Amino acid sequence: MAASPHRIAELTAPEVAQRLAAGAVAILPMGSLETHGPQAPMGDYLLAEAIADRIAATAGTLRGADALVLPAIPFGGEDFFGFTPGGIVLTPGLLQQVVEEVSTNLIRTGARSILIVNGHAGSISPVDAACRMLRRAHGVTIPTLHLWRVAGALHAELGGPPESFGHGGDPVWSVALHLRPDLCRPDRARAKLPVPPILGQPVADFGTIRVGGVNFAVPTEHEEVAPGGVACADSRPGTAEHGARITARIVEAGAEMVGILRAQAAAAPGTTSGEISG
Repeated sequence: MAASPHRIAELTAPEVAQRLAAGAVAILPMGSLETHGPQAPMGDYLLAEAIADRIAATAGTLRGADALVLPAIPFGGEDFFGFTPGGIVLTPGLLQQVVEEVSTNLIRTGARSILIVNGHAGSISPVDAACRMLRRAHGVTIPTLHLWRVAGALHAELGGPPESFGHGGDPVWSVALHLRPDLCRPDRARAKLPVPPILGQPVADFGTIRVGGVNFAVPTEHEEVAPGGVACADSRPGTAEHGARITARIVEAGAEMVGILRAQAAAAPGTTSGEISG
């Protein structure tokens, strides 16, 4: 198998050092191990990693901006999926510390620009907190692409069916069908199962019940809201073609961000991209 020109783990140390010194953007993909329904692979970090690879390749081809992709952080921030068999979660404080440590190592060893590609909703708060701390400590502005928040906003715009939207369905399901069809089991896709009430009241969403026309936050686990991991009405309408459209838009935007970071690094050699002036 030929080595990737972008994955740090597949390159030699001198190659990586030279490219970072020249201003290559370091891309950190991350995701989770959790249930995405009976039809989809648990590791959505695999999708984040694949999208990061495509962002790096597209940035180099269309924008002449070099990027290097780190191995993905496979464990997400703890949320509703902590009791998924085989699903490893990290407490928010620990995940924040991991992101800070990884980024600090990159900065210390020559990276002048960092882009995070996050594929887990439960990691949004820890990642955002880490980026604030890194800015305060090192004067570096690290943008984050929260994949499923962005993809969710694109779902309807790009023709996605409303019934497949939600956990255990789109956008993750269609993107998985596009990027990793070898790991997908479309014959196991299904409709949502009935959800019992909590406190005698209907479940509105993850962590909420509806009372008097408003939502109240309550502690829940995923099986109480999405039996078998399926919270959408029906995951079966998801398609690889829809996933390809979503992926293309995300990769295009990610490549543009890499170009911006690379241009800022070139404009201020010897400093980290986004450094705050005194």
